[in-house]
Amino acid sequence: QAQLVESGGGLVQAGGSLRLSCAASGGTFSSYNLAWLRQAPGKERGFVARMSRYGFTDYKDSVKGRFTISRDNAKNTVYLQMNSLQPEDTAVYYCAAGFAYSALARAYDYWGRGTQVTVSS
Repeated sequence: QAQLVESGGGLVQAGGSLRLSCAASGGTFSSYNLAWLRQAPGKERGFVARMSRYGFTDYKDSVKGRFTISRDNAKNTVYLQMNSLQPEDTAVYYCAAGFAYSALARAYDYWGRGTQVTVSS
């Protein structure tokens, strides 16, 4: 069973960048499909990016070309590089791991507690 811990959130001005990290312990990290999801106030948790255990990636349309998901199996860590951040990217960002490769939150088995990203205009 995996435990996930996110870090790297913070306050940034519009147009700025942040890199989120999610460190995993327990389980077999290389066997997991991984995802980043986010939840803004008053909204449901939604898909941002995902990466299969084989390295395939997929992104929410509004972050394509700005966000990049990557993983380092040797460090049991998944990253989300976020560039050209906009106020609408403000949310709590969660990493998730599981055996399904899905854009649906309910498909993932393990979750971190989230890290706040706030983008000021």
